Amino acid sequence: MFRLMTFYCLFLTSIAAYSAQEAVIGGPCQGCELVFVGMPDDVSSSARIAPVDEPGEALIVKGTVYKKDGTPAKGIIVYAYQTDDSGKYPKGSTSHGRLRGWARTNQAGQYEFMTIRPKAYPGRDIPQHIHMHIIEPDKATYYIDDITFDDDPLLTAEKRSNHNCRGGCADSKVERNEQGVWQIQRDIILGEGVQDYK
Repeated sequence: MFRLMTFYCLFLTSIAAYSAQEAVIGGPCQGCELVFVGMPDDVSSSARIAPVDEPGEALIVKGTVYKKDGTPAKGIIVYAYQTDDSGKYPKGSTSHGRLRGWARTNQAGQYEFMTIRPKAYPGRDIPQHIHMHIIEPDKATYYIDDITFDDDPLLTAEKRSNHNCRGGCADSKVERNEQGVWQIQRDIILGEGVQDYK
């Protein structure tokens, strides 16, 4: 009985938490509502997706979020989730897995994630990627094009051409810094290529 009551309370809490959130726009999106589950109350411009001790090659994702007029957008939440070093989503509180994080853009529209480089799904031809979503407070949430990596052999010319430029066309150029840490830049344009964006 106690377990049933606990489940019921958690269920009601999750409904209340979700119902107060921004609307999902931009067409069908499996799991878009999960961007709100577990989001911390205090979100800074620099965040971790993978813990420091997570197996894999270290990666830093940086970017600037812009409004359509080209000015930096502050206070925008960038949400990301990814696979681990084996190409799987490690079990977490949602189907997005355990490797997920939120960063809120600073005054200059900048955000940063520290993580590991994701591996491709085992036995499939889908390139390595990090899923990206935008939460515009008091407005909407929507997914944007994934981060991909230009040195990934699975990222063929055909797959490169299939990007829709949601959130702006992303550059997949990845390189190592002097410490051997992978780095990639993902700048974002709010609402670019997103259906129903106003």
